[in-house]
Amino acid sequence: MRATWNGQIIAESDDTVVVGGRHYFPRSAIKIELLSPSERTSECSVKGTASYFSVTVEGQEAPNSAWTYPNPKDEAIKDRIAFWNGVEVVHEGGTPGAK
Repeated sequence: MRATWNGQIIAESDDTVVVGGRHYFPRSAIKIELLSPSERTSECSVKGTASYFSVTVEGQEAPNSAWTYPNPKDEAIKDRIAFWNGVEVVHEGGTPGAK
């Protein structure tokens, strides 16, 4: 799977975990320098408290477009990040995945 925004690959991995229709990428597969912490959080009764990141590429920002669960109730998503809000997630060959 590949996550892109503004023409830049943000994450790429064949080791994603799909939960709720979203692909969670391992942190090691993410260009973490493109993410900046956000103050936004949200609660999920199944997964826990999410912390968000904004994605910045070439001076353009996609606010709150990535999230992680620092202390997830579901261990399968521990140390993983998912994307939305304009970040496109597709199979490496270009087939759309969850957006």
